Amino acid sequence: MYSKEHQTYLKNIKRTNYLVLFFQLFIILFFIILWQFAADHELINTFISSSPKMVVKTLVSLHQANNLYQHIGITIWETFLSFSLGTLLGVIIATILWYKPFLSRVCDPYLTILNSLPKVALGPIIIIWAGAGMKSIIFMALLISVIITIINVYQGFMDTDPGKIRLLKSMKATKSQIYFHLILPNSFGTIISALKINVSMSLIGVIMGEFLVSKSGIGYLIMYGSQVFNLNLVITGVFILCIVAALMYYSVLYLEKFLLKNKK
Repeated sequence: MYSKEHQTYLKNIKRTNYLVLFFQLFIILFFIILWQFAADHELINTFISSSPKMVVKTLVSLHQANNLYQHIGITIWETFLSFSLGTLLGVIIATILWYKPFLSRVCDPYLTILNSLPKVALGPIIIIWAGAGMKSIIFMALLISVIITIINVYQGFMDTDPGKIRLLKSMKATKSQIYFHLILPNSFGTIISALKINVSMSLIGVIMGEFLVSKSGIGYLIMYGSQVFNLNLVITGVFILCIVAALMYYSVLYLEKFLLKNKK
């Protein structure tokens, strides 16, 4: 049994969590109500800003046309592939750089340059290399997510306490033992943070790729809507994108809690 003080502490934590959730939902609902109020009273031009009612109507029409879930499913699948490959490749390459400090020094400026390079500028080259299809979209997303993952995970590896590394070396530990028993566990938080960043970077890369070459997906809906001046479709696509991004983010949070629970 917990003491009364600890029970009070746990209740305060729960109360704070519920309060945070309440205000998060309140902000969204307040924005939607204010948006619809402004549209109903012609305070905004609904042709260029749409309205919640118009967004709902567009969602219903997409559902009735059997297009909605196909576009959402394609974007989620492309993002999942990009996220999985980007995370795996990023951690592997960061591990290689940690094992080989000389290689890390050689690659450091190139990683910085590639990270700052606008990936959209490489779009035409990617299309020529990979073709105008899903491969180009995945490649675009990987260019964005892999570099970020490498930099963040490698920095987490390097932030490990040097004193602990020296202690293990004094006990004749091999580099592999140091990596698996110290570096990797110590960088758990950094890797989770990299996952949170990577899921958003992958989604950004997928949408950028869909803008360029796709004939389906949420990015395609947004681009098509802008081309035919259907702002309702554009804003509906952005709304769907926000929901997908939120679901993916909370999926990573759930994964973090699950791993932390098992780690204990």
